[in-house]
Amino acid sequence: MLMKFTKMHGLGNDFVVVDAVTQNVRITASMVRRLADRSRGIGCDQVLVIEPPTEPGIDFNYRIFNQDGGEVEQCGNGARCLARYVQDRRLTGKNPVIVKTKNRVMELQLETNKLVTVNMGVPQLDPAQIPFQADQPATLYDIDVNGQNHQIAAISMGNPHAVLQVEDIDKAPVASLGPVLESHPSFPNQVNVGFMQIIDRNKIKLRVFERGVGETQACGSGACAAAVAAIRQELVDSPVTMQLTGGDLRIQWRGDNEPLFMTGPAVSVFHGRVRI
Repeated sequence: MLMKFTKMHGLGNDFVVVDAVTQNVRITASMVRRLADRSRGIGCDQVLVIEPPTEPGIDFNYRIFNQDGGEVEQCGNGARCLARYVQDRRLTGKNPVIVKTKNRVMELQLETNKLVTVNMGVPQLDPAQIPFQADQPATLYDIDVNGQNHQIAAISMGNPHAVLQVEDIDKAPVASLGPVLESHPSFPNQVNVGFMQIIDRNKIKLRVFERGVGETQACGSGACAAAVAAIRQELVDSPVTMQLTGGDLRIQWRGDNEPLFMTGPAVSVFHGRVRI
């Protein structure tokens, strides 16, 4: 069987998008690993699957699979690509589009300037809900890594994030500290690790080591988590421009118990068919 797909990216965070609305396909972990392989497959950070809704008030189900085949809860850059995809492929004429991930509902708004704004929902700060092992919520937590103490913010944007502040983003230990924190026992479901450098009151530079993938050019939910961490520490003010390796995102957040909005681009690269 030949399966149609579209290669897309949001600031270089790249995806293979599969339409499971008009195609009868079943995505497996082994299939994801083959599709995501950059040497023997199409190559991507994540595989995104669009499915028919399973409950009223939802336009589409939205599933996200990392390179390693594991299904995860959230991908902000992917959500923008999904919004662009369903409009471009005429799967819907609605705007905004309401989608359901593994653990939350999101509203995707296509803007007139080719950007997409995603209502990412309310950031989760309760350790039990992230999940993160801590006695009580705090702005910063001390965490031991191989005998060295690091201060992190722990936040869920539908998926878990640890955010560290660094002085120089170019010298940040993303490759060495990222994978160790990713699988730290304090995060039972593993964690995405963000390294942020504060530039001024409305600008942050960010690199993200994504669980199950490694460092990517951009991470939408990671950008949201870093903005939340910096705003809660009173280091920046909303709106915040997040400067990632692949480009900029705009984050708006009014504070605790309020939804967060992320705005950025979504680009189609090419369409194709692959034998499955």
